[in-house]
Amino acid sequence: MKKIKILLPSCCMAIVSCSETNQKQAIANITAKSGSNVSGTVTFTEKDGKVMMKAKIKGLTPGEHAIHIHEKGDCSSDDGTSAGGHWNPTEDKHGKWKHGEFHSGDIGNLIADTNGNATIEKESDFWCISCEDDNKNIINHAIIVHASSDDFTSQPSGAAGKRVACGEIILK
Repeated sequence: MKKIKILLPSCCMAIVSCSETNQKQAIANITAKSGSNVSGTVTFTEKDGKVMMKAKIKGLTPGEHAIHIHEKGDCSSDDGTSAGGHWNPTEDKHGKWKHGEFHSGDIGNLIADTNGNATIEKESDFWCISCEDDNKNIINHAIIVHASSDDFTSQPSGAAGKRVACGEIILK
């Protein structure tokens, strides 16, 4: 009986360790651009072929703000333009998430409350974290939060206004 008590915790630790290694994680630390006070984090967790994105953003003006994945993991410019355009490896038209044609980087709109806080969650099987498929791999791209909402029709970017925040997507 004593051996079972000693082995049981070891077995449990092995099971937990194995399940944790099946997940990949990435993060984008969001910093202000274009003179804004916007900040936050966007986390990505991949499990069983799907990526869950969770964004928590603060310092926004109340209302809707577009959030997109952009093509370059470069937030060095003051206005966020160093991140390039929307990430669109399949060369689709800009649109609304999972409604007809849309870019891989077309996430949608955040809705900031009266205190300027916003959250959004999305789950995708067309993204991956650090995989071999350049059409799906989100690493070395950037998250951009815009001053205005995405209209989902204007090409190529949804007429979302200036870039008020940027975060490079890196492995966690």
